[in-house]
Amino acid sequence: MTTTYTARPVPPAVLAELRLRDDAGRPCRAFTADAETAGNPLRCCLRASREGERIALVTYAPLRRWAAESGAEPGAYDEQGPVFVHAEECGGPDGADPGRYPFDRPGALRTLRRYDAAGRIVGGRLLEIPEAATEGFDRAFDEAFADPEVALVHVRAVEYGCFQFEVRRPN
Repeated sequence: MTTTYTARPVPPAVLAELRLRDDAGRPCRAFTADAETAGNPLRCCLRASREGERIALVTYAPLRRWAAESGAEPGAYDEQGPVFVHAEECGGPDGADPGRYPFDRPGALRTLRRYDAAGRIVGGRLLEIPEAATEGFDRAFDEAFADPEVALVHVRAVEYGCFQFEVRRPN
């Protein structure tokens, strides 16, 4: 039987900080999404941006943020990269589509990077999102968490290396 996994957005308290100064120390610079920039993956609410929304591209260090919360010491595995967020508070995911994973376009390539409780990489895999996206992600997470060392998994886009979302070991 498959476990239910939860795609976690960037937490609201972290978003509030990133909207002031990102994880690279730069101030947030908001802009209005237009026809060209609409459709970018928002890590605050785990959906695509829409034309006319105020968004920002900020630097985010997901493992560093998790380590601060968990007491881990990721050392050299701490990395940062660009993510899109709403420029103002958005309320997070709306939960209208439970059981689906965000940004799950069939054929897209994702890296599922596994980390242990100390914040070290303990494996990973490439996933080409299948037509049955939810089932494909569920199988990949089942495989990852079958290893008792795996504490969390970061899903990243292969094309740009961008952090998409995080899944933690279910309780």
